[in-house]
Amino acid sequence: MNDSTTAPASPVVLEAWFDLQCPDCFQALDDVRALREKYGDRLDVQLRHFPLAKHKHAYAAAQAAEEAFEQGKGWPYAEALLARTAGLGDRGEPVLLEVAAELGLDAEEFDTALIDGRHLLTVDADEAEGKAIKVTGTPTYVIGGERLDGGQSQEGLRERIEEIADRLLADR
Repeated sequence: MNDSTTAPASPVVLEAWFDLQCPDCFQALDDVRALREKYGDRLDVQLRHFPLAKHKHAYAAAQAAEEAFEQGKGWPYAEALLARTAGLGDRGEPVLLEVAAELGLDAEEFDTALIDGRHLLTVDADEAEGKAIKVTGTPTYVIGGERLDGGQSQEGLRERIEEIADRLLADR
């Protein structure tokens, strides 16, 4: 029995603004995994959608990822999809359904979600918010009110995120 009356501290939020057809975002997964490993449940990594116009299937991929979150496997789906950016670029939406089926998700429901557009508003809201906070490329991170742009170079980003996360966690 825990006699503590203090609620556990809420985790630090790291927003990861990704385009799920972006090869740089695939490379950024190593940093995301390392951050999850280091901080565990003290860091809440949230996928935010910022589909770039140059990637013609990124918008549909963002909708599919939202369906994967609905079905309980959002990050595994996003990671598996990012590992296939070339295939997604070449073959398009069939790749979205294949990844869903491979992860044991309801691929038929994915197809329906892409047709009925049930996740359009979520993706549109993320994109609008990203533009409002001056996201211009992917990956971009927001932590503690600071925007860190990885679209040009990811060098030093994980270290900077760790510095901010450590500071925020020490303040709790």
